[in-house]
Amino acid sequence: MSAPQLVVHRDKELMAQAAAARLITKIVDAQAARGSASVVLTGGRNGNALLAALGASSARDAIDWRRLDLWWGDERFLPEGDPERNVTQAREALLDSVPVDPARVHAMPASDGPYGSDADAAAAAYAAELAAAAGPEDHGPVPTFDVLMLGVGPDTHVASLFPELPGVRESSRTVIGVHGAPKPPPTRISLTLPAIRAAREVWLLAAGEDKAKAVTIALSGAGEVQAPAAGAHGRSRTLWLLDAAAASGLPRGLYPPASA
Repeated sequence: MSAPQLVVHRDKELMAQAAAARLITKIVDAQAARGSASVVLTGGRNGNALLAALGASSARDAIDWRRLDLWWGDERFLPEGDPERNVTQAREALLDSVPVDPARVHAMPASDGPYGSDADAAAAAYAAELAAAAGPEDHGPVPTFDVLMLGVGPDTHVASLFPELPGVRESSRTVIGVHGAPKPPPTRISLTLPAIRAAREVWLLAAGEDKAKAVTIALSGAGEVQAPAAGAHGRSRTLWLLDAAAASGLPRGLYPPASA
Protein backbone atom coordinates (compact mmCIF):
# COMPACT_ATOMS: atom_id res chain seq x y z
CA MET A 1 0.00 0.00 0.00
CA SER A 2 1.38 3.40 -0.99
CA ALA A 3 0.62 6.59 0.93
CA PRO A 4 -1.26 9.17 -1.12
CA GLN A 5 0.66 11.99 -2.78
CA LEU A 6 -1.09 15.18 -3.84
CA VAL A 7 -0.53 17.52 -6.76
CA VAL A 8 -2.79 20.56 -6.86
CA HIS A 9 -3.11 22.68 -10.01
CA ARG A 10 -4.51 26.16 -10.39
CA ASP A 11 -7.56 25.12 -12.43
CA LYS A 12 -9.11 22.14 -14.20
CA GLU A 13 -7.64 23.04 -17.60
CA LEU A 14 -4.10 23.11 -16.29
CA MET A 15 -4.77 19.93 -14.34
CA ALA A 16 -5.89 18.11 -17.51
CA GLN A 17 -2.87 19.30 -19.50
CA ALA A 18 -0.39 18.42 -16.75
CA ALA A 19 -1.97 15.02 -16.16
CA ALA A 20 -1.83 14.27 -19.89
CA ALA A 21 1.88 15.17 -19.99
CA ARG A 22 2.47 13.00 -16.95
CA LEU A 23 0.66 10.07 -18.59
CA ILE A 24 2.63 10.38 -21.82
CA THR A 25 5.86 10.17 -19.84
CA LYS A 26 4.68 7.12 -17.89
CA ILE A 27 3.63 5.27 -21.03
CA VAL A 28 6.87 6.04 -22.87
CA ASP A 29 8.95 4.97 -19.87
CA ALA A 30 7.00 1.71 -19.49
CA GLN A 31 7.38 0.91 -23.18
CA ALA A 32 11.10 1.56 -22.98
CA ALA A 33 11.45 -0.67 -19.92
CA ARG A 34 9.12 -3.54 -20.83
CA GLY A 35 8.26 -3.19 -24.50
CA SER A 36 4.62 -2.32 -23.90
CA ALA A 37 2.43 -0.42 -21.47
CA SER A 38 -1.02 -0.89 -19.95
CA VAL A 39 -3.34 1.87 -18.80
CA VAL A 40 -6.80 1.77 -17.26
CA LEU A 41 -8.95 4.67 -18.41
CA THR A 42 -11.68 6.47 -16.54
CA GLY A 43 -14.69 8.32 -17.90
CA GLY A 44 -16.43 11.41 -16.62
CA ARG A 45 -15.52 15.02 -17.21
CA ASN A 46 -12.02 14.81 -15.74
CA GLY A 47 -11.06 11.58 -17.47
CA ASN A 48 -12.32 12.82 -20.83
CA ALA A 49 -10.63 16.20 -20.37
CA LEU A 50 -7.32 14.40 -19.80
CA LEU A 51 -7.78 12.34 -22.98
CA ALA A 52 -8.65 15.43 -25.00
CA ALA A 53 -5.57 17.20 -23.65
CA LEU A 54 -3.44 14.19 -24.53
CA GLY A 55 -4.85 14.22 -28.05
CA ALA A 56 -4.02 17.91 -28.43
CA SER A 57 -0.44 17.47 -27.21
CA SER A 58 2.35 17.34 -29.76
CA ALA A 59 4.12 14.91 -27.41
CA ARG A 60 1.46 12.25 -28.02
CA ASP A 61 3.53 10.97 -30.94
CA ALA A 62 6.22 9.86 -28.48
CA ILE A 63 3.88 6.99 -27.57
CA ASP A 64 4.00 3.81 -29.63
CA TRP A 65 0.23 3.42 -29.75
CA ARG A 66 0.46 -0.10 -31.18
CA ARG A 67 2.21 -1.28 -28.01
CA LEU A 68 -0.36 0.07 -25.57
CA ASP A 69 -3.10 -1.93 -23.86
CA LEU A 70 -6.12 0.09 -22.78
CA TRP A 71 -8.60 -1.15 -20.19
CA TRP A 72 -11.48 0.49 -18.35
CA GLY A 73 -12.20 0.80 -14.64
CA ASP A 74 -15.93 0.73 -15.15
CA GLU A 75 -18.60 1.05 -17.78
CA ARG A 76 -22.23 1.97 -18.09
CA PHE A 77 -24.08 -1.19 -19.19
CA LEU A 78 -25.68 0.34 -22.27
CA PRO A 79 -25.81 -0.59 -25.97
CA GLU A 80 -22.69 -0.39 -28.11
CA GLY A 81 -22.10 3.16 -29.34
CA ASP A 82 -24.33 4.77 -26.73
CA PRO A 83 -22.97 8.29 -26.11
CA GLU A 84 -23.02 7.69 -22.34
CA ARG A 85 -20.62 4.75 -22.53
CA ASN A 86 -17.09 5.53 -21.37
CA VAL A 87 -15.56 3.82 -24.38
CA THR A 88 -17.69 5.88 -26.77
CA GLN A 89 -16.52 9.08 -25.09
CA ALA A 90 -12.90 7.92 -25.08
CA ARG A 91 -13.02 7.19 -28.80
CA GLU A 92 -14.37 10.67 -29.48
CA ALA A 93 -11.88 12.39 -27.17
CA LEU A 94 -8.76 10.52 -28.32
CA LEU A 95 -8.81 6.96 -29.57
CA ASP A 96 -10.26 7.63 -33.03
CA SER A 97 -7.38 10.01 -33.73
CA VAL A 98 -4.42 7.81 -32.77
CA PRO A 99 -3.19 4.52 -34.28
CA VAL A 100 -4.17 2.17 -31.46
CA ASP A 101 -4.28 -1.55 -32.12
CA PRO A 102 -8.00 -2.44 -31.96
CA ALA A 103 -7.10 -5.81 -30.42
CA ARG A 104 -5.48 -4.00 -27.49
CA VAL A 105 -8.46 -1.75 -26.74
CA HIS A 106 -10.28 -3.82 -24.12
CA ALA A 107 -13.75 -2.30 -23.90
CA MET A 108 -16.17 -3.72 -21.36
CA PRO A 109 -19.13 -5.57 -22.91
CA ALA A 110 -22.21 -3.65 -23.99
CA SER A 111 -25.80 -4.51 -23.08
CA ASP A 112 -26.54 -5.55 -26.67
CA GLY A 113 -23.44 -7.74 -26.86
CA PRO A 114 -23.06 -11.53 -26.50
CA TYR A 115 -24.22 -11.49 -22.86
CA GLY A 116 -27.41 -9.57 -23.53
CA SER A 117 -28.82 -7.87 -20.47
CA ASP A 118 -26.84 -10.07 -18.05
CA ALA A 119 -24.37 -7.63 -16.49
CA ASP A 120 -22.98 -10.31 -14.18
CA ALA A 121 -22.09 -12.56 -17.12
CA ALA A 122 -20.53 -9.60 -18.92
CA ALA A 123 -18.48 -8.80 -15.82
CA ALA A 124 -17.30 -12.41 -15.56
CA ALA A 125 -16.22 -12.30 -19.20
CA TYR A 126 -14.17 -9.15 -18.60
CA ALA A 127 -12.60 -10.77 -15.56
CA ALA A 128 -11.62 -13.72 -17.77
CA GLU A 129 -10.10 -11.35 -20.33
CA LEU A 130 -8.04 -9.70 -17.60
CA ALA A 131 -6.91 -13.07 -16.29
CA ALA A 132 -5.85 -14.16 -19.77
CA ALA A 133 -3.73 -11.03 -20.11
CA ALA A 134 -1.99 -11.53 -16.76
CA GLY A 135 1.39 -13.23 -16.84
CA PRO A 136 3.30 -15.16 -14.17
CA GLU A 137 5.09 -11.96 -13.21
CA ASP A 138 1.78 -10.36 -12.25
CA HIS A 139 1.16 -12.80 -9.39
CA GLY A 140 -2.60 -12.51 -9.67
CA PRO A 141 -5.69 -12.59 -11.87
CA VAL A 142 -5.15 -9.17 -13.48
CA PRO A 143 -2.20 -7.55 -15.25
CA THR A 144 -0.02 -5.18 -13.26
CA PHE A 145 -1.30 -2.01 -14.91
CA ASP A 146 1.24 0.77 -15.30
CA VAL A 147 -1.31 3.48 -14.55
CA LEU A 148 -4.92 3.10 -13.43
CA MET A 149 -6.95 6.31 -13.46
CA LEU A 150 -10.10 6.96 -11.45
CA GLY A 151 -12.44 9.90 -11.32
CA VAL A 152 -13.67 10.73 -7.81
CA GLY A 153 -17.40 11.30 -7.52
CA PRO A 154 -19.01 13.88 -5.22
CA ASP A 155 -20.09 10.97 -3.00
CA THR A 156 -16.50 9.57 -2.96
CA HIS A 157 -17.30 6.77 -5.41
CA VAL A 158 -14.60 5.52 -7.77
CA ALA A 159 -15.18 3.37 -10.86
CA SER A 160 -18.73 2.15 -10.09
CA LEU A 161 -18.01 1.35 -6.46
CA PHE A 162 -20.45 3.39 -4.39
CA PRO A 163 -20.44 4.02 -0.63
CA GLU A 164 -22.03 1.24 1.42
CA LEU A 165 -23.12 -0.80 -1.63
CA PRO A 166 -22.05 -4.45 -1.96
CA GLY A 167 -19.47 -3.80 -4.68
CA VAL A 168 -17.11 -1.89 -2.43
CA ARG A 169 -16.97 -4.86 -0.07
CA GLU A 170 -16.07 -7.37 -2.80
CA SER A 171 -12.80 -9.09 -1.91
CA SER A 172 -12.51 -12.05 -4.28
CA ARG A 173 -13.83 -11.14 -7.73
CA THR A 174 -11.95 -8.66 -9.92
CA VAL A 175 -14.93 -7.45 -11.96
CA ILE A 176 -18.56 -7.23 -10.91
CA GLY A 177 -21.95 -6.31 -12.25
CA VAL A 178 -23.36 -3.33 -10.38
CA HIS A 179 -27.11 -3.14 -9.85
CA GLY A 180 -29.06 -0.27 -8.37
CA ALA A 181 -26.32 2.34 -8.71
CA PRO A 182 -27.46 5.63 -7.14
CA LYS A 183 -26.69 7.55 -10.35
CA PRO A 184 -27.96 6.64 -13.81
CA PRO A 185 -27.75 4.24 -15.41
CA PRO A 186 -28.35 1.88 -12.48
CA THR A 187 -26.67 -1.11 -14.14
CA ARG A 188 -22.92 -1.00 -14.66
CA ILE A 189 -19.75 -3.09 -14.76
CA SER A 190 -16.84 -2.24 -12.49
CA LEU A 191 -13.41 -3.32 -11.40
CA THR A 192 -13.27 -4.07 -7.70
CA LEU A 193 -10.82 -2.68 -5.18
CA PRO A 194 -8.59 -5.80 -5.36
CA ALA A 195 -8.25 -5.31 -9.13
CA ILE A 196 -7.60 -1.60 -8.74
CA ARG A 197 -4.86 -2.28 -6.21
CA ALA A 198 -2.99 -4.45 -8.74
CA ALA A 199 -1.84 -1.31 -10.55
CA ARG A 200 1.65 0.05 -10.13
CA GLU A 201 0.23 3.55 -9.94
CA VAL A 202 -3.32 4.67 -9.17
CA TRP A 203 -4.20 8.23 -10.12
CA LEU A 204 -7.34 9.80 -8.65
CA LEU A 205 -8.67 12.82 -10.55
CA ALA A 206 -10.91 15.48 -9.05
CA ALA A 207 -11.66 19.01 -10.17
CA GLY A 208 -14.31 21.50 -9.15
CA GLU A 209 -15.92 22.71 -5.97
CA ASP A 210 -18.46 19.88 -6.07
CA LYS A 211 -15.60 17.42 -5.44
CA ALA A 212 -14.07 19.27 -2.46
CA LYS A 213 -16.08 17.48 0.22
CA ALA A 214 -15.38 14.04 -1.27
CA VAL A 215 -11.65 14.74 -1.51
CA THR A 216 -11.53 15.92 2.07
CA ILE A 217 -13.43 12.89 3.36
CA ALA A 218 -11.33 10.37 1.41
CA LEU A 219 -8.05 11.91 2.54
CA SER A 220 -9.07 12.32 6.17
CA GLY A 221 -8.96 8.72 7.30
CA ALA A 222 -12.41 7.53 6.18
CA GLY A 223 -12.95 3.81 5.65
CA GLU A 224 -13.29 2.44 2.13
CA VAL A 225 -16.85 1.17 2.66
CA GLN A 226 -18.00 4.69 3.54
CA ALA A 227 -15.63 6.38 1.08
CA PRO A 228 -14.50 4.04 -1.73
CA ALA A 229 -11.90 6.55 -2.95
CA ALA A 230 -10.06 6.00 0.33
CA GLY A 231 -9.53 2.35 -0.62
CA ALA A 232 -8.01 3.01 -4.03
CA HIS A 233 -4.24 2.83 -3.95
CA GLY A 234 -1.41 1.60 -6.14
CA ARG A 235 1.38 -0.83 -5.38
CA SER A 236 4.10 1.77 -5.75
CA ARG A 237 2.27 5.09 -5.96
CA THR A 238 -1.11 6.64 -5.22
CA LEU A 239 -1.42 10.07 -6.78
CA TRP A 240 -4.26 12.53 -6.27
CA LEU A 241 -4.41 15.03 -9.14
CA LEU A 242 -6.58 17.97 -8.09
CA ASP A 243 -7.42 21.50 -9.00
CA ALA A 244 -7.48 24.24 -6.37
CA ALA A 245 -11.26 24.09 -6.04
CA ALA A 246 -11.31 20.35 -5.32
CA ALA A 247 -8.48 20.78 -2.81
CA SER A 248 -10.10 23.75 -1.07
CA GLY A 249 -11.24 21.72 1.96
CA LEU A 250 -7.84 20.19 2.69
CA PRO A 251 -5.35 21.50 5.23
CA ARG A 252 -2.74 23.45 3.28
CA GLY A 253 0.02 21.42 4.90
CA LEU A 254 -1.04 18.28 3.04
CA TYR A 255 0.52 19.41 -0.21
CA PRO A 256 3.61 21.45 -1.04
CA PRO A 257 3.26 25.09 -2.12
CA ALA A 258 4.98 24.35 -5.44
CA SER A 259 2.19 22.01 -6.47
CA ALA A 260 -0.32 24.85 -6.74
